[in-house]
Amino acid sequence: MASVQQLSAIKDAKVLMVGAGGIGCELLKTLALSGFQDIHIIDMDTIEVSNLNRQFLFRQSHVGQSKAKVARDAVLRFRPKINIKSYHANVKDSNFNVDFFKQFSVVLNGLDNLDARRHVNRLCLAADVPLVESGTTGFLGQVTVHIKGKTECYECQPKPAPKTYPVCTITSTPSKFVHCIVWAKDLLFAKLFGDKNQDNDLNVRSNDTATSSEHSEDIFEPRKDEDIQQYANRIYDHVFGHNIQTALSNEETWKNRNKPRPIYVKDVLSDEPIQQNGNVDKLLANDNLSSLSAMAYLGLKNPQDIWSLKENSRVFFAALKLFFSKRQKEIGNLTFDKDDPLAVEFVTAAANIRAASFNIPLHSLFEAKGIAGNIVHAVATTNAIIAGLIVIEAIKVLQNDAKNCRMTYCLQHPSRKMLLMPVEPFEPNKSCYVCSETPLLLEVNTNRAKLRDLVEKVVTSKLGMSLPLIAHGSGLLYEVGDDLGKDEVANYEANLEKVLSELPYAITGGTIITVEDLQQELVCNINIKHREEFDEEKEPDGMVLHGWTPAPAAENNKEATDNNGASTSSTSKPASADVMEADDELSIVEPGVETLPAGGKKRKLSDVPNSEAPIDEKRAKKIPKENDGDDVIVMLDDGNDDDITAS
Repeated sequence: MASVQQLSAIKDAKVLMVGAGGIGCELLKTLALSGFQDIHIIDMDTIEVSNLNRQFLFRQSHVGQSKAKVARDAVLRFRPKINIKSYHANVKDSNFNVDFFKQFSVVLNGLDNLDARRHVNRLCLAADVPLVESGTTGFLGQVTVHIKGKTECYECQPKPAPKTYPVCTITSTPSKFVHCIVWAKDLLFAKLFGDKNQDNDLNVRSNDTATSSEHSEDIFEPRKDEDIQQYANRIYDHVFGHNIQTALSNEETWKNRNKPRPIYVKDVLSDEPIQQNGNVDKLLANDNLSSLSAMAYLGLKNPQDIWSLKENSRVFFAALKLFFSKRQKEIGNLTFDKDDPLAVEFVTAAANIRAASFNIPLHSLFEAKGIAGNIVHAVATTNAIIAGLIVIEAIKVLQNDAKNCRMTYCLQHPSRKMLLMPVEPFEPNKSCYVCSETPLLLEVNTNRAKLRDLVEKVVTSKLGMSLPLIAHGSGLLYEVGDDLGKDEVANYEANLEKVLSELPYAITGGTIITVEDLQQELVCNINIKHREEFDEEKEPDGMVLHGWTPAPAAENNKEATDNNGASTSSTSKPASADVMEADDELSIVEPGVETLPAGGKKRKLSDVPNSEAPIDEKRAKKIPKENDGDDVIVMLDDGNDDDITAS
C-alpha cells in the first residue's frame, strides 16, 4: 500500500509521456490507476488496424485517428476527474522546447527511434528534468532512469544504429526495401493465402467513403463470375494502384516525401499473355507441391538476377495462379515459410512492385529471401510489465529517492532465478560529450572537405542536432532557423558549398569550432586536426570524429539492441540500452551477447572506476549465448515512423 509520502508525490506530480503506442497505452492506464492527476501526452502517430491486438485503449472505430487524443479520451472514461492533455504532434517540433519541458516533474519515454530518444534526453538535461526510458522487443524489455548529475544520461554509452521500422511506415510511407518485404509478407501474403477474415491495413481509407467502400468490400474474395487471372488483375490493381492513388489524396503526408506512383496491370503488361516455360505442363503435373516454382513456370533461372517491373508482375501473377490452381486446399491456412519457394517468389515479386511504386531500388529473390527472415511480434504482456516498472521508478524519482532507482531488465528466461533483473544505475560518463561537455576531435582534410560535409556527416548524422549553429570564434558560419532573413539564409547556403579552409572564418588544423543546437540547448566544442588522406573503405566519410563513440558493428562485437531500448539478442538476459521502436516496429537484428555488471553483482555509483577506458568495457561481462540464429526481423513495440515521432 502506498505511503502518505508516495501519495503526495503522485498527486502533486506533472508528468510528460512521449509516446502513446504499445508501451504508452499501458503506461497511461497505469499512471491514471496509480493516482496521477496531471498527465500530458505527445504523439504524432495515428492508429493502424495492426495496433489493435495489443494497444488496448484503441478500437476498430478509432483507426486513422490520433493515438494521443484517443488514448486520452479512453482513460478519461474511467478516470474522468484527472487532467490529461494530448498533443497530436512531433516531439521535435519547436514548441516542445526546454521551457516546455521545465514545467514537468518527470518525463516518461515510449519512443521508437534513436534520434528522438537523443532529442528528448538533451531537452531533459537542459531542463534538469528526470527521464525514465523504456523499450521492449518481444518478451524482452528494459527500464532505465536518467537523472542529471547523478546517473549516466541516455547517451553516455554508445547505441547501435537502429534497424527498426514501425508498421505505419510499412503500410503508408515505405522508404526501404525491408518495408516492402514486410508489407508483402505480413499483410498481402497473409490476406490472400491466410485467414481472409483478419483485419489489416491493405484496404486504405479515402476521404470519399463511397469510393472507399466500393473498393474495399470483399476485395480479397474471388467473385463467382471471374477466373483466376481476372481475380489476380483485380488484386493487383487494388493494392498497387487504387491504394496508392487513395494514399496520394492525403497531401499532408507527401509534403516532405517523394510521392509514389500508382501501378496498374494495363500500365505494365497491357494485354500480352504471361509467357510460360515450355515444360509448364510437366511442372503442373508434378504432385510434389513443395517444388512448385513461379520462376520455373516462367523459365527464369538465376535467383540473383534483379527482375524488371514487368518480370516481377509476371512472377506475381504466376505465383498467385499456382497457389490457387495447385495448392487450393491450403488457401486460408497458409503462413509464410522462407523454405517455401513459391511463397518466397510471391513475396519478392510483390515487394519489388511496391518498391517500384515508391522509387525504392529493386532486389533479387536471393536478397529478398535473406531479408524476410523470421518475425517476432510485439507482446502485450511485456508492454504491461514495462509500464508498471516505469511507474515504480517514476515514483522513486518524484520522492527524490535516486539511491533506490534501478535499471530493470525483463527477461524471457530466468537468470539467477529472476525474470526481472534490477541493476543499480551508473554515474555519468566523464567522456560523454552530451552531459559532460567533453570536447571532440575531428580529423578532416580542411582543403578538400566542404562545410556541407561537416554538417551532414557529423553535426546532424552523428551528433543528432536538429537546429544546428556552427561558429568559429565570434564568426557565425552556419545556422538553421525559421527566424532567419533571406540574406542570411542565402549566405549560409553559400557557405555550405565552400571548402573548410576557404570559409570567411577559415577552419584549418588547430581550429576549435563550436557547434550548438538552439532547440536542445546543447553546446559542443570540436577540435580540428588536418589530415591529408583517408582510407576510402574504412573511412568512407573522409573524416573521423573522436570522442563520439559509435556502436561497434554487430557482426564484430556481437552486441545489438533494438531501437526501443530493449536487447535484441536471441538470449533473454539484461541488455545494454538503446533502441527502437515499437508501436509495432520491426527490426533486423543480429544475434548478440548480452551483458551484466561485472561479477553479476549490483554496482553502486561509487564503484564505477574512474579511468579513461570506456565505462561499458568494465561494467559488464559476457554471458554465453543460448543459440546463434539468423538475422531476425522483429515486430517491436512503442514507436513511430522514421520521421522521429513519439508513439
